[in-house]
Order: sequence, then C-alpha cells, then structure tokens
Amino acid sequence: MRFDADWMSRADDRILEHLAEAGPDTPKEMADSDRVRFSRQHINARCKTLVTYGLLVHLGNGIYDITRQGEQYLAGELDVRDLEAA
Repeated sequence: MRFDADWMSRADDRILEHLAEAGPDTPKEMADSDRVRFSRQHINARCKTLVTYGLLVHLGNGIYDITRQGEQYLAGELDVRDLEAA
C-alpha cells in the first residue's frame, strides 16, 4: 500500500509509474504519453519537486529517471511522509 505525502499531487504517481516502465524521459515525452496525461509544464514542475525529495534524479538536458527510493515508494515499501526536501 502506498502512502502519499501532503506535498504530492495526483500527477506524481503517474510520473513515477511511467519512468519505472519506460525508463528515463522528458516532461514533454511524458505529456505526450497515454499514461501521464498532464501538461508538460505541470509535469516539469512535479519532476523538480520529486527530485528534491529523492524520488527522481535529473540526468541533464531535461531528462528524469526514477531513483531506488522512487521504486520503493511504488512498491509500497517507502512511506514518503517521512521524507524531507533536500
């Protein structure tokens, strides 16, 4: 079971799930996918937030990837309510 935090939005799970399945991607490509379905601008903002909490890593050139912590969250093994922004 996943426990989300107050700082999370509905897009966050879709972003994490997309990156877990598709691998590293850009907000534009995520917005164009059938899975995420949010605007590029919103996805970009959410990716930056997810990076500050350690669930994503920014690889450069607008490309993001899921971290081990992000994978643990998706598996229900990490309670993100305990995470603090870096």
